[in-house]
Amino acid sequence: MSTLSAAKTERIDVRASATVKQLLQEAARSCHKNVSEFLLDAGIVAANQALADRRHFVLTEEQWEAFQHALDAPTQPMPRLKRLMTEPSILE
Repeated sequence: MSTLSAAKTERIDVRASATVKQLLQEAARSCHKNVSEFLLDAGIVAANQALADRRHFVLTEEQWEAFQHALDAPTQPMPRLKRLMTEPSILE
């Protein structure tokens, strides 16, 4: 997180419609922030969520063994899921 709190030396330019700008200004005001702070905070949250499954994670030995056991366990039949995946979609 130290890199996220480092001095702000870079600029990010965003173009938006007047309606979107007004919406962002209103939302920023409601959070007692300026638009830049609001967008940066929201962008950091979204970036962390988008990258969450690519992050390094650490398990204890016990957790690692449980994880491996779960991966090695045979699959369980799921008839409702199988039916869902084989029936035509309502969108088709």
